[in-house]
Amino acid sequence: MLKHIVMMKLKTEELPEMLIRLKKLEDRLGDLKNHISVIQEWEVGTNFSNRPTAMDIVLISGFANDEALEKYLMHPKHVELVTYIKEVVEESRVVDYWV
Repeated sequence: MLKHIVMMKLKTEELPEMLIRLKKLEDRLGDLKNHISVIQEWEVGTNFSNRPTAMDIVLISGFANDEALEKYLMHPKHVELVTYIKEVVEESRVVDYWV
């Protein structure tokens, strides 16, 4: 299985606005698995740590192979979500690996 991990840090905003954006991103990520059939594993988590190196949200997903990951990345629902992510996320990191 191919694991695809994405960690994101939201743009700095006033706390109420940041929490609204974080919840919206969490909900939209959570819903994505309902629309893309090649997803085999899907987990979304929000951070509770206040360490300066901490990210705000993580996506841990699993796919059968490279082709399935590519279908996911090109899926219209994913592309639509990436547009929103670019609006609210300051920094992201990705790790892809085989298990």
